[in-house]
Amino acid sequence: MTGIRGDRSRGARLLLVIATTTLLAGCATATAGPPGAASPSASPSPTPTAACPQVEGVELPPDCAPYDPDHAMAQNDRYRDRMELSDESRGAAEKPAADVRAALETLRTSGAISVEAVEDAFADAGIDGVQTIGDERAVAFGAAAPEGGCIFGEVSADVLTVEIGGIIMDGGCLPAVGH
Repeated sequence: MTGIRGDRSRGARLLLVIATTTLLAGCATATAGPPGAASPSASPSPTPTAACPQVEGVELPPDCAPYDPDHAMAQNDRYRDRMELSDESRGAAEKPAADVRAALETLRTSGAISVEAVEDAFADAGIDGVQTIGDERAVAFGAAAPEGGCIFGEVSADVLTVEIGGIIMDGGCLPAVGH
């Protein structure tokens, strides 16, 4: 009985040795020339280890991967961009947006601006789920329009904007604070 088990154990060890040798041999590469010389496929240029902004008239060190900082910043701010809105969706949002605009103008001129008052103006126009950011000095708002898209803007003592547009790339109608 030990003979069969011993044969299996030796066979498993032999198989393990063969697999390990094959694996290690696959990691080796042949080089032309004396030992320690670079292989023919070695790159004469260093591999970039840092991202460096491109500046006109400035040569970057060889270990830099160049990038355009203005383009990178523009891409970083894409979350604020709004998606396209169909004419039908825009048309369906015009009446409630006009109602909201009239109510917010009354708030603005009376000096009664608050987050709650803005939310009430939307509720009175038949729109719920408004997102707001602000206080009694100014309130930014955004809400889903009846057939898609958003009604968004800002109200303060000096400014009132009410716009209709698509949702922002981040989702929703109002960009997050501190983004």
